[in-house]
Amino acid sequence: MSYEDIIYEEKNGVATITINRPEVYNAFRGQTIDEMIDAFGQANWNKDIGAIVVTGAGDKAFCTGGDQSTHDGQYSGRGTIGMPVEEFHNCLRDAPKPVIAKVNGFAIGGGNVFAVLCDLTIASERAVFGQVGPKVGSVDPGWGTAYLARVVGEKKAREIWYLCRRYSAQEALEMGLANTVVPHDQLDAEVDKWCAEILEKSPTAIALAKRSLNADSEGIRGIGGLGFQAVSLYYNTEESQEGVKAFLEKRKPEFRKYVK
Repeated sequence: MSYEDIIYEEKNGVATITINRPEVYNAFRGQTIDEMIDAFGQANWNKDIGAIVVTGAGDKAFCTGGDQSTHDGQYSGRGTIGMPVEEFHNCLRDAPKPVIAKVNGFAIGGGNVFAVLCDLTIASERAVFGQVGPKVGSVDPGWGTAYLARVVGEKKAREIWYLCRRYSAQEALEMGLANTVVPHDQLDAEVDKWCAEILEKSPTAIALAKRSLNADSEGIRGIGGLGFQAVSLYYNTEESQEGVKAFLEKRKPEFRKYVK
């Protein structure tokens, strides 16, 4: 597959997957997700690759979730909003080697979920985290909600989803959403350092450790599968579509008028 929305690189035992849509703050469309799934397929089974880094192009954003300008409200059966998002979430979980989120800016909405699902998150001091789903008539069931609660705790996860606030890199570090925070100009070097340490370790032992760690929360996969089916129906409602219309029209949504 030739890539248009991402950049895939392999260097010194590390595969780097960069969302290359800086003009929309690295928001993803269906094609973006398809390309990332393909790139993970390359990295996962390459014996020379010991770690996978996911990041966004430019200095402003890691990923800001689904590109609302391409939102057609349709469900493809592979994910949601016509995108195989659920499948990509499983890529992050199932990769047999550590996946590192290099968060260089905004990690919002689906981008925040990506960072949560990566094994490790290394953030620039400029990074900003948060969810926006209920503000735009959306939600991420399963990993984006239930697993988030495993990471930051029930109360904080509910706050993140119900209020849709934004959190600084330091706040993310304090709640366990990030492993470390460094000055922006040191982000690349810090990620390289962590990758180098990983590459010194037994890849089979790390793969087994990841499988074992995953096993404790594996039931969330089933919740997510059920949830995405329900969300596909929700996206066809006037209430959900009001969120997208309001976002595109740059106004506050009026959700409650659609509640029957």
